[in-house]
Amino acid sequence: MDPFYDQLAEIVGPEFVSDAPEEKYIYAMDPGTMPPCEPDYVVMPGSTEEVQKILRAANENRVPVVPLGAGLVLSGLSRALKGGIVLDMKRMNHVIEVNQMSRYALVEAGTSQGMLQAYLKKHCPDLKHSAPDAPPAATVGGNVSIHGSGHMSAAGGFHSDMLNGLEVVLPTGEVARIGSCAMSSYWNARAPLPDLAGLFLGWAGTTGVITKLAIKLYPAYPLNDVGVFVCEDPSLVPDILYRITGTQVAEDVTAWMSPKPDWAHGFLHCNVNYGARTKNELIWKRNLIRASVVDYIEEKTGGFLPLPGPMKQRFLEVPARQLSVFADVRKGGGFEYVGAIMPVELFPEAYALGLDVAGRVGVAYSMGCRVVGVNHSMMFFYAYAFNRADPDEVARAQRALEETNQRVVALGGVPWKAEAPAQQKIIDRMDPAMFAIMGRIRSVLDPNGIMNPGNWEKNG
Repeated sequence: MDPFYDQLAEIVGPEFVSDAPEEKYIYAMDPGTMPPCEPDYVVMPGSTEEVQKILRAANENRVPVVPLGAGLVLSGLSRALKGGIVLDMKRMNHVIEVNQMSRYALVEAGTSQGMLQAYLKKHCPDLKHSAPDAPPAATVGGNVSIHGSGHMSAAGGFHSDMLNGLEVVLPTGEVARIGSCAMSSYWNARAPLPDLAGLFLGWAGTTGVITKLAIKLYPAYPLNDVGVFVCEDPSLVPDILYRITGTQVAEDVTAWMSPKPDWAHGFLHCNVNYGARTKNELIWKRNLIRASVVDYIEEKTGGFLPLPGPMKQRFLEVPARQLSVFADVRKGGGFEYVGAIMPVELFPEAYALGLDVAGRVGVAYSMGCRVVGVNHSMMFFYAYAFNRADPDEVARAQRALEETNQRVVALGGVPWKAEAPAQQKIIDRMDPAMFAIMGRIRSVLDPNGIMNPGNWEKNG
């Protein structure tokens, strides 16, 4: 008999807690290359009150707790590095409120991107949210907490920039609301109060469990279009992105390159998504975007790709299904990428880096970047697919990831949603005062060190 298991079962009900080997195996890993780490328990709370009780019990018994959204982070951040509880939030999946006039949605943290997207299409068809290029099962809470990006990032920034406020359960069991919701029934802003949301964004679940959050919504235009600007010279891409984003009419701007399909090999593609309420407005925006890069068109160093109807529809999909196809190109359920946040001017160096690593190590790859804001930053990704059943492919993907992280840091980038080894590279380069402050914050919020231990900790 396990008294702690019985205590968890009493909190959530016996059907929502497990210590069965097959359950622990499933929750021990994600599709990335990080080795499995089995939890002792898997628990699925259904309310903030249940999360409170679980954390209080875990704190009293010094049991680690690892918050989990959809388990799609790919870099092993939701593995139970030191055992304990994996706290699966997917039962907490309700859309609580949509404020039409102030354009925000209040959701439970386990709400999936697909659920919110479907809800808005049905109940609020003139509104949409910034959806990441991830399967629809990805959760809103998980994506915001890792500083995710997605469609609309050129208009609104990182998904953490689109956060209006949140409710969080601290490791000791207290519940806190942050933002306007701390003193009002409205969840419309984080300003002008002291902004404590950053204590729970980018921390890999080491400071608390987000249970509710409000995110900004945007107009859902009835007419939508995409242009794909193509060039062969990577040194031109920063200026192309600078010019296109300078029009401030694009909702999303991404650059990508891939050896497959054959027509894409050797070219750099810049997707520019935009929408409008009328056909005239759509044409005006199209002409404005074209005018921003007309010099390259006239010089014949770049141009817009003619898009047949079916191909254009694929580029307009949110999320893009084509990415899921590449993720399993090696047929084995293995996929991981190094995402690096860096200045847009580093694009040529980042591109050359990826080609060099993929060629020498011998891995299936694609590369690209999503522009965040008006060229304020980019999330450059190096995606490596592998067959999980082939140990040699897994090892090569791990080597590619390790070297890419190392070289990205040397280049001046910051690995995004970094796995535990990459966290060490960040910590080694980080201002020691910042890392010391992080440690002091964790010691105050989590005095017994139960929240996702093994992350954001210096080895040795």
